[in-house]
Amino acid sequence: MKKTFVSNKPKISIKYDGTGDLLIFLHGIGGNKDNWDLNFPILSKHFLCVAWDARGYGESEDYKGELFFDDVINDLLSIYKYFDKNNAHIIGLSMGGQIACLFYEKHPEKVKSMVLCDTHFGLGNLGKDEIDKFINSRKKPLLEGLQPKDIALPVTNSLVGNLNNEPAIEELVNSMSKLHKESYLKTIEASMSTFHDHIFPKIDVPTLILVGEKDTLTPPSMAFEIHKLIKNSKFSMIEEAGHLINIENPKAFNYRILQFLKEVN
Repeated sequence: MKKTFVSNKPKISIKYDGTGDLLIFLHGIGGNKDNWDLNFPILSKHFLCVAWDARGYGESEDYKGELFFDDVINDLLSIYKYFDKNNAHIIGLSMGGQIACLFYEKHPEKVKSMVLCDTHFGLGNLGKDEIDKFINSRKKPLLEGLQPKDIALPVTNSLVGNLNNEPAIEELVNSMSKLHKESYLKTIEASMSTFHDHIFPKIDVPTLILVGEKDTLTPPSMAFEIHKLIKNSKFSMIEEAGHLINIENPKAFNYRILQFLKEVN
């Protein structure tokens, strides 16, 4: 895999491999580009795979002021420009699915297909108990002085479907430990206050809704509601996985993605 920066303000870090149609991976709110390392070896045999660190994440630069998703959408355009591609397949997990939908609303001609993994209606649309649980497990401890690494294990344990899946737990703890505290807090604020559920009925490209069987944050029932809102979308559930399906069951994830994209092409 190769790495480079696209965009200038801030610099956006990407890793990429393969040739062919552009396939962009968008990580979740606690993730980074390395979250897709178990998926690249298989999918890059068929596509030009690109994974980014969203602004303020991983090796991408931090930025001043609050986060606006319009800026994130412009960051995404810089990937198209760098590879001189007019359209792409987009795979977004959780917040990455939110970004994919917001990008589609602005630039539908640039989206060939979408895979929305463990995606929500906007964090602010979760039930009150889920919102309180999310804030108390993530935002509140950081505001009280803890660092992301301090909350990494309990948050991970609340997300994985199988607590005996030690490789997945290790990967997720490592991922959350790399978070930039201030950027993470700003992203939580932006994601909680940005809604995209109005976009689902507008989506008119092949779309796959993927969800973990044991996802408690964005459960299968929520994924199925999204599926019903997106015309001609496909719905699939990955067994023995929670919220991070591509890490918890990469073999099943890669198979479902390839199966879907072969039908699209």
